[in-house]
Amino acid sequence: MTLAAYLVAALAEIAGCFAVWHVVRGGGAVLWLVPGLASLAVFAGALTFVESDAAGRAFAAYGGVYIAASLAWMWAMEGVRPDGWDAGGAALCLAGAALIVFAPRG
Repeated sequence: MTLAAYLVAALAEIAGCFAVWHVVRGGGAVLWLVPGLASLAVFAGALTFVESDAAGRAFAAYGGVYIAASLAWMWAMEGVRPDGWDAGGAALCLAGAALIVFAPRG
């Protein structure tokens, strides 16, 4: 459930942020903000499904997923292929996220 929640959150957050970016920086119509804000609400709701004893821990681990998903978005939607430094940085962040989520706690 945690992985699915993180993936939904990442897609929703990136789509919502991209909508705002498109309006402010890309000259897109203000109506882009309607689905963008709805998408950001889905993002916030998705994180409530993460199995964690503390919201801050769930949010911290999500950061690694967000970084990797942002690079995938960049490649898929913007046509910019991540380089080796991007991939290495994302792998490092995902390892950190996994450590936060799966660390044995007493």
